[in-house]
Amino acid sequence: MVNALSRHIACFPDRTFISAVFRARPDTIRVPKPASIDLLILPSIVGAPDQPMKTPKRIQPLVDEGLVDMVIRQLMSGKEATVYVVRCGEDIRCAKVYKEANERSFKQASMYQEGRKVKNSRQARAMEKGTRYGRKMQEEVWQNAEVDALYRLAAAGVRVPKPYICFEGVLLMDLVTDAAGNAAPRLNDVTLTEDTARKYHAQLLHEVVLMLCAGIIHGDLSEYNILVDGEGPVIIDLPQAIDAAGNSGAGPMLVRDVDNLATFFSQYAPQLAATQYGKEIWALYQAGLLRPDTALTGRIAADKRPADVGAVMREIQLARKEEEERRQYQAQL
Repeated sequence: MVNALSRHIACFPDRTFISAVFRARPDTIRVPKPASIDLLILPSIVGAPDQPMKTPKRIQPLVDEGLVDMVIRQLMSGKEATVYVVRCGEDIRCAKVYKEANERSFKQASMYQEGRKVKNSRQARAMEKGTRYGRKMQEEVWQNAEVDALYRLAAAGVRVPKPYICFEGVLLMDLVTDAAGNAAPRLNDVTLTEDTARKYHAQLLHEVVLMLCAGIIHGDLSEYNILVDGEGPVIIDLPQAIDAAGNSGAGPMLVRDVDNLATFFSQYAPQLAATQYGKEIWALYQAGLLRPDTALTGRIAADKRPADVGAVMREIQLARKEEEERRQYQAQL
């Protein structure tokens, strides 16, 4: 087991956990249960059947290494991965199995890759040339980006699932549940009152600010990438997370994420539709004034400067480059 896991040590930003893996079985790690919530819930996983479902091929290596004892059921399938409910000793967790690049509808667009650094020069050259080895490295970078983001955000106090290990393209992490052990619903599946909508919107704005203060932007934040447990929203799905300081498209992506939240919550609280929290947060960040406890107003002074034609042209060129890369990638399949 030690030899197999050591090949994947790059998946562990938290070095403390690495030693824990080698010292003990996964079932020695306990996950606290969140509080109860009176919302729409998915089928129960409490008292899961003793007879497991057939182990998916991609999860079998984790079973062989003793990281997973049983695959209980499939939880969901999305554009980038399939998630399974698994048993690890006495704990119930989830295993996120990343789909192969040619099976994903969410492509690894150049706008998300910008700013990600690869320390190994050979790997960087292979990725730039698009060789078979380079494409394999791109897959590992894509998957490890989520693991790294989860550790960084959890350390910053952001409500995200706790990751345990990324092994053979499978991310093992907390299953977000209610007190009864039922899988937490997506925000999109929850009916809200106006007061609750305003409360959750404010909580998520705070999460976005915490993320940005940690240097990370989700990049695809919406009601479909947020779960709701007993304490409120939990942000998930972060393989496309971007470096706020190293990506030239960071500002527009941050604004888009926040606008997505306003669009969803304005169904229940119409006054949120006219807010400009995204632009306000980004302006404060650029000015070096953004702090986790910064008070937000949702308003921003009108920009009367002349239009930046150069910036518009750069966006067009970036879009063309992305489309060219997509076609080249498809041609290589």
